[in-house]
Amino acid sequence: MPIFSYRVKDKKGRRANGIMEAASEDNVAELLEKKGFFVLDVSKKKIQEIQETHFAEWLFNRVSSKDLVIFFHQLSLMIRANLPIIRIFRILVRQTENKKLKLAISAVADEVDGGASLSASMSQFKDIFGSFAINVISSGETSGRLAEVVDYLADQQEKDYGLGSKIKGAMIYPAFIVGALFVVGFLVMTFVIPQTTAMLKDTGATLPLVTQILITVSDIFKNFWWAIILVGGGLVVFVLYFVTQVKMGKEWLDRFQLHVPIFGPLFQKIYVVRIIRSLETLLKGGVPAAAAMESVRDLVGNSVYAKILDEAVRLVNEGNPISEGFNDNKEVPLMVSQMMSVGEETGKLDEVLSKLGDFYTKEIDNAVGNLTTMIEPLIMVILGVAVGGFVAAVILPTWQMAGAM
Repeated sequence: MPIFSYRVKDKKGRRANGIMEAASEDNVAELLEKKGFFVLDVSKKKIQEIQETHFAEWLFNRVSSKDLVIFFHQLSLMIRANLPIIRIFRILVRQTENKKLKLAISAVADEVDGGASLSASMSQFKDIFGSFAINVISSGETSGRLAEVVDYLADQQEKDYGLGSKIKGAMIYPAFIVGALFVVGFLVMTFVIPQTTAMLKDTGATLPLVTQILITVSDIFKNFWWAIILVGGGLVVFVLYFVTQVKMGKEWLDRFQLHVPIFGPLFQKIYVVRIIRSLETLLKGGVPAAAAMESVRDLVGNSVYAKILDEAVRLVNEGNPISEGFNDNKEVPLMVSQMMSVGEETGKLDEVLSKLGDFYTKEIDNAVGNLTTMIEPLIMVILGVAVGGFVAAVILPTWQMAGAM
């Protein structure tokens, strides 16, 4: 059934609006009137209206990875149960809580009910479902293996979500500590240090260089704290805009991610696993090699690897094997291209990709564990140096004055 938006007024004259799934506008009005509302307007939501995303909706009503994992698992389960696609999507509309995803599912159901294919209907919402999922479903419809490829897709989405959650979880602790260090450092330099060093300045004695530096910095924080906040906030906004909205900034961030000390190798493994697993899912679903790599290019999320995949697509279109596109790239481990070459020679590329995905996933698990173990003592060292420097800057001149008396 289609989705309708409505505006109503209650008995006290208060206005409200919302959305409802119903057979027609008359059904919507009838249901609302039974609830005691005075109906002001009812209109069917068009696909273009569903696709529009305002900033507030983007911020508070985004379709998360978890929403998509649940959606694809439910879709896979019901397809396996041989339920008709239309009925499946009507059920999913009622079960889905995310407003944006609910509207998209309802619109897809209407399109399919009108005779369109499932992949064509979902392609109108690439920003929600993603071109990768749409290509997998399209291959399933073409090959008559829709249930099987949706199973692959659901498993792939769950693995990606699990990997992302694990990495985010490992980063929460160090991110919290670093953030707390900045806040505490700002408060100490603005309010604590000036009071502590006031006595030292009043003595008129020649202070050690480290104490003079500390006093100078604390004076700047004390007198210009508002400017520091404005400049710091503006710098953060500028950097975020530059690396997310400007092409050159995105490319710089993508390269920096792969070569930053400690974290670079971890990011490389993450992108390699994403490519391997996505390629495995698409090839299992019967998607041609070139089309599969084009879909993975849109999914990978890093311009460095996107360029590698662009070159791989060109080579495949010229008749070369898939593995040829990954040779001689320092961002792709040599084992990946060599194993892919063996898989192509033996006709078991999907099995080889599955084993490679499992191997590098374990590598990521180990790297995340080691990173967490490494960061904790590193933070303690930084804290020790900061506290030691503060103590030295304050205690050292005190000792000097005591020795001169």
